Amino acid sequence: MYNSFRPGQVWLDTDGNRIQAHGGSVMYIDGTYYWYGENKEKSDGKNGIWQWGVRCYSSQDLYNWKSEGIIIPANTDDPESPFYYKNQMDRPHIIYNKKTKKYVCWVKVMHKDDTQTETVLTADSILGPYTIVNEDISPLGMSAGDFDLAVAPDGKGYYYFERVHSETICADLTDDYTDLTGYYTTHFPHRFPPYVREATAHFIRNYKHYLLTSGTTGYFPSPSEVAIADTWHGPYTVLGNPSPQDTTKTSYYSQVTSVFKVQGKKDLYIACQDRWLPNEMNRKYEDYAKTFEQFFNPAMKDTKPDNLDDVVVANTSIADYVWLPIRFVGDRPYIDWHDEWSLDDYE
Repeated sequence: MYNSFRPGQVWLDTDGNRIQAHGGSVMYIDGTYYWYGENKEKSDGKNGIWQWGVRCYSSQDLYNWKSEGIIIPANTDDPESPFYYKNQMDRPHIIYNKKTKKYVCWVKVMHKDDTQTETVLTADSILGPYTIVNEDISPLGMSAGDFDLAVAPDGKGYYYFERVHSETICADLTDDYTDLTGYYTTHFPHRFPPYVREATAHFIRNYKHYLLTSGTTGYFPSPSEVAIADTWHGPYTVLGNPSPQDTTKTSYYSQVTSVFKVQGKKDLYIACQDRWLPNEMNRKYEDYAKTFEQFFNPAMKDTKPDNLDDVVVANTSIADYVWLPIRFVGDRPYIDWHDEWSLDDYE
């Protein structure tokens, strides 16, 4: 039994197995928290298995998590399926539609030609079964990378995503959340990685909208960036790195996946982050960031980037989690390191 959070340490479920819920999020439903994400239990970096479906856990206290099983299974027969176990299916995010009474899940799929599309599924329960209702879509005609989904109090849905290697897009969802209306706004334009923002996580506090993002360095960690706005579509003002004391420039060797507010707490928000490469923490951000720029910056096309193939397909079955509380000074959020912390530390 756990009674505290210990960021970066191995986190086991109530059966004694590593928690496998990467790149996902946490939902609070009828007094229970549900944490879901990519199941990487078989992704050892050698066998070609990228993911083994989407797994979900339940908890009453946020420390101890019971496995509810695989809610979207991997496909082992059809290489064309978005859930084929060797396909790069990432970042499942689920929202609930009060009108249709459906749970709507979007996932990202990266293809061999480096384009990225989305697949949408629905279910009557958070635990499934889920049915594909919209497959292999290019949102707004764009290659769409890491993303987040959000719902306004009036039921309007929003989709925040990285237009691959370019900018961040905020787009309106259709009423059933399974597609886009066509209306969108653009934010944070950059010419190439590692500066392009991805892994967008949206949250609201005191009527202010926040977007917490990472840089584009694959499984390697990068400096986070936070931006603030008065409305869903912004305009967003970049506030900078929320962890200025992190001299490694790696967001504590992790990448953000989502942010949620703790029920019953006055002002406690938790930044949920994946530590994808716990065995690669000796690498310096400045070194591999330069390599990524050499890959994508046309002005550096004559330079030969370092080879990062040894961790491009990595052993993510041992990826850990870095859950940290967000501290606010006025409207500005900060994420500080804690070796261990507890919900009891907050009102």
